[in-house]
Amino acid sequence: MLGNGRCECYCFDGKTRLGHIRGKMRKKVWVSAGDIVLCGLREFQDDKVDIIHKYNADEARNLKNYGELPETARINETAVDLAMEGDGADDDIGIDFDEI
Repeated sequence: MLGNGRCECYCFDGKTRLGHIRGKMRKKVWVSAGDIVLCGLREFQDDKVDIIHKYNADEARNLKNYGELPETARINETAVDLAMEGDGADDDIGIDFDEI
């Protein structure tokens, strides 16, 4: 979320575009990082999209099963989940409870 109803949307064609939440969805449907949304491309601005619909987890799974979403699409993962996935560090801090 960038503020003022704008989001940075990563589209499945590989481009990152500026998304604008339409007025009907504002304050009624909360869009957060990692959500699957339906975007409408603008004919006159190639780098901007309008967010038309937010899919819930069940709808997104159905779209993935029908082949509408690519296999690499991640469903129900937030920005925190994505950030923690790539660090590769172990959670072991060296305490062995058998010694105590």
